Amino acid sequence: MPRDGGPLPSQQKLQEVTASCKRKSWPTAWARGRAGPAMWLGVLQLLLLLLVDPPTTSTEDPAFPHLGDSSQPPPRACPWRCSCPRADTVDCAGLDLKVFPDNITKAVRHLSLQLTVAPQFLPRSLRVADLAANEVVEVFPLTFAEKPLLRSVYLHNNQLSNTGLPPNTFRGSEAITTLSLSSNQLSRLPPGLPASLEQLHLQDNLISKVPRGALSRQTQLRELYLQHNQLTDSGLDVTTFSKLHSLEYLDLSHNLLATVPAGLPRTLAVLHLGRNCIRQVDAARLRVARGLRYLLLQHNELGASGLPAGALQPLRSLHTLHLYGNRLQRVPPTMPRRLRALIMPHNRVAALGARDLASTRGLVELNLAYNHLASARVHPRAFRRLRTLRSLDLAGNQLSRLPAGLPTSLHELRLQHNHLRALEPEMLAGLDQLRELSLAHNQLRVGDIGPGTWHELQALQVLDLSHNELSFVPPDLPEALEELHLQGNRISHVGSEAFVSTPHLRALFLRTNRLHMTSISAEAFLGLVHLRMVDTADNPEQVLVQLPPTAPLQPRG
Repeated sequence: MPRDGGPLPSQQKLQEVTASCKRKSWPTAWARGRAGPAMWLGVLQLLLLLLVDPPTTSTEDPAFPHLGDSSQPPPRACPWRCSCPRADTVDCAGLDLKVFPDNITKAVRHLSLQLTVAPQFLPRSLRVADLAANEVVEVFPLTFAEKPLLRSVYLHNNQLSNTGLPPNTFRGSEAITTLSLSSNQLSRLPPGLPASLEQLHLQDNLISKVPRGALSRQTQLRELYLQHNQLTDSGLDVTTFSKLHSLEYLDLSHNLLATVPAGLPRTLAVLHLGRNCIRQVDAARLRVARGLRYLLLQHNELGASGLPAGALQPLRSLHTLHLYGNRLQRVPPTMPRRLRALIMPHNRVAALGARDLASTRGLVELNLAYNHLASARVHPRAFRRLRTLRSLDLAGNQLSRLPAGLPTSLHELRLQHNHLRALEPEMLAGLDQLRELSLAHNQLRVGDIGPGTWHELQALQVLDLSHNELSFVPPDLPEALEELHLQGNRISHVGSEAFVSTPHLRALFLRTNRLHMTSISAEAFLGLVHLRMVDTADNPEQVLVQLPPTAPLQPRG
């Protein structure tokens, strides 16, 4: 007890702190008209933190005996209802808290909270702060500032606007590498972002402008997410991204851009520009990003002159080009030789010439689905040079017959939703590596499938003949077949030898045909020891199928 009868040491410190708060914080807040519950909450938070870790004394404090006893280690503290799986972790997520929890140790490194108001003070030892999915509208100047060990801050799915983020929000916290501010109400890039950032999430905001110099210090930034905003060409300039010397991933999709941004960094590997208003690609702006591997331009307004000849040729490392949902009338000429995937369904391509794909000999995947291709305008040598092609998608076109000269390297061939009326064996010759073939939604009849059509498809495992005009199961199907789709045809009878050639069949789809109770021969599935599923739903009558007895799986030679 002090000799002069004054306050106890702990009480005295609390009084000093309270007086300091009155002198510094309250007048400013009252002057700005912002004093209220949040300010009182900040004072309460500070008091609670001091109570958790008060100054140590050599003798027991009569007023607070449990704080003054230094002979016994203090019990490990954890806020009520929260969980503390480790000494440095406090998890209060999902508790619908209205105020900042008390009893949080100053040694905490990982803190997860759900609050309606951001805490004004957090421990300096903090490394991970998770305040995501709340209703936070304001962050205090010292909430995340002066935290030298802080590395990750998650503030996504809140209600933060630019006025709710003070200019010095992250001052003195220069170790932050991950910052998530997505799904808020920001109208521009926040100032004063840490120079140490490596990942910055700003998607799903209202950002229309990136102020000049806003990203000039972020030389370590590797990933920048700005999709689903309101960015226009005037909201960016040549310096916006030019200082980002480590940037590898840039997502600007779902904005209002009319051109490819200028000043792209050389280190860029992925550029996502889908769902914008781009009508033409400026070759000069892409030439700088020579290390680009993935370029996504789907759902823009690229027309006949949208990709000038040679516009993409400088991108020597380009691996994948997405052009889905534009207005292109032909395959872009003179593309990078190392291109491996060309994805351009839902365009207006009506013809394939003999040399249209000559510059992309290394293609592994080619998707031209849902264009305007007709058999008469696909040159017999259009695919001749594609000797490494594994996946070819020509679904949703106007093909009346199989294209000639299909690459023998194919593993997947999709031709559904065309006008195929016949299958000729010579068109499938040499496709001994083909594993999946889709011929669904065409006009095929069994009599139009030439003898020996399936003969060379020795590796075929999945065959889709659904929604055609088949009246019975086609004979002599490939031996390796495991999955057969025949739904939506006119099949009324399945004979005893229908699946003799397919001993490895595992799944059979016969729904929506013309089957009756006695339509399937009792011997039809004999020997199919791998068969696990037969779908006969939606036929005129219920069809009961007796699966063969289960046998141990045998290794295939």
